[in-house]
Amino acid sequence: MDGNGRWASERGLPRHAGHRAGVQSVRSTVERCVQLGIPYLTLFAFSSENWKRPRQEVSFLMELFITALRQEVKRLLKNGVRLRVIGDLSAFPIKLREHIREAEYLTQENSRLQLLVAANYGGRWDLTQAVRRLSAEVVGGRLTLEQIDENTLSMFLAFEGIPDPDLYIRTGGEQRLSNFLLWQAAYAELYFTKVLWPDFDTSAFDQSLMEFARRERRFGQVLSPKSPSVQD
Repeated sequence: MDGNGRWASERGLPRHAGHRAGVQSVRSTVERCVQLGIPYLTLFAFSSENWKRPRQEVSFLMELFITALRQEVKRLLKNGVRLRVIGDLSAFPIKLREHIREAEYLTQENSRLQLLVAANYGGRWDLTQAVRRLSAEVVGGRLTLEQIDENTLSMFLAFEGIPDPDLYIRTGGEQRLSNFLLWQAAYAELYFTKVLWPDFDTSAFDQSLMEFARRERRFGQVLSPKSPSVQD
């Protein structure tokens, strides 16, 4: 969800105004996913690299996270949305962690949409912690080297049990992954748009879905021109 700061600067506003405006885009995107029956939505809210931003901005983002959790829980319950926050939460303030746990608990029975919020998350962190946990299983004799394959490693990732993403959207005009879902996005369709996140409304989201629908997904294989079946 890129472009909050630039959105604010273009309007002569402080950066935190862009972050506040971005909350509405989160709300509209979540609601649209519920309307369309999309079962999973993952939002990259705070990367492990974002700690390098000015301290005042980081503090504001922490407070905004708490405020959003307070305000949105009732809306999530009403729409049948389950919230899960994925990442290394140990670095967050205790107050924020408590609000996260409460929101996750209150929405755990919801099943219309799983809203996954990646916070203090990074793709390299995810792979590193997975390898550490996997190594501990080997050292402890609970797993052998011969048993390790892609499926085994996936079980130790932070997004374990969650399907890999089909569509990967980045707003704000940048065309890179920025250390997000490095393992999971191996076959995701990448969609880059110059629209800044606070301007990413339902219309912009629908445009990304229409572009996705036009693409031919082969997953490394070749589609026969004479048949819709997949050929080797």
